[in-house]
Amino acid sequence: MQGWIDTHCHLDAPEFADDLDAVVARARAAGVTQLVLPAVGVAGFDAVRRLAHAHGFAYALGIHPLFVERAGDDDLAQLRAALAQHRADPRLVAVGEIGLDFFVPGFDRDRQEHFYRAQLALAQAAGLPVLLHVRRSADALLAGLRRCAVRGGIAHAFNGSGAQAQAFIALGFKLGFGGAMTHERALRIRRLAAELPQDAIVLETDAPDIPPQWLYRTAGQRAALGPARNEPAELPRIARTLAELRGWTLERTRAVCNANAGAALPGLARLAQAAAPGGPERAA
Repeated sequence: MQGWIDTHCHLDAPEFADDLDAVVARARAAGVTQLVLPAVGVAGFDAVRRLAHAHGFAYALGIHPLFVERAGDDDLAQLRAALAQHRADPRLVAVGEIGLDFFVPGFDRDRQEHFYRAQLALAQAAGLPVLLHVRRSADALLAGLRRCAVRGGIAHAFNGSGAQAQAFIALGFKLGFGGAMTHERALRIRRLAAELPQDAIVLETDAPDIPPQWLYRTAGQRAALGPARNEPAELPRIARTLAELRGWTLERTRAVCNANAGAALPGLARLAQAAAPGGPERAA
């Protein structure tokens, strides 16, 4: 049986630099067999690709909205070139992490929107789905998607309204749920996780970020000990929260969310087929 799929994990983050192999080993021991590793800028393109190939994972290439102000004028051209160079790579499954972030103050909204629109166009030209960063920006993201249709994808760490959720679903997107869903005070996220159509939901950790409730540290604890580090090994326990909210078994939760991940990112389904006994030769 296929293991769990973590549809959003920043395995290349510096928080994992000292014990990366152990992090991967813990994920596999927990039954997490596939991770999608999105880049956040051109400097990380090679890293996510190398990690994906080294460990049998998948990756995405893109420029994160909170990194666009440090991006050079030619970074979009570098993304275009990388997508062309690796278009035949079966482990390249999306353009991402891209999007808009209107929560963090002090960032240039116009520059974010320029990079977002340009990356949607690159995804459209490449025939790839996208991994969307959504933070107080759902309506603007939806407006961009209506102007430049792409092959669906995932609205990562979704925290919008029910109406916004339905709008993303209507455009062919799945919605990512992770550690935030485990916090009892996250009433809107938990309600969405419980009530959305079952074919709209995928699971993610966003590791090392968005720790689940059992890893959460207060401001005082963070000051003394540093921020909590999330890991992909936490995904099955996160999934248990979804199972409880939906009244599902863990087996059904895994089957449903894995199928949804493959629908959102068809490259994942092809990788799973290639890795299955009797399937095509394992992807290089």
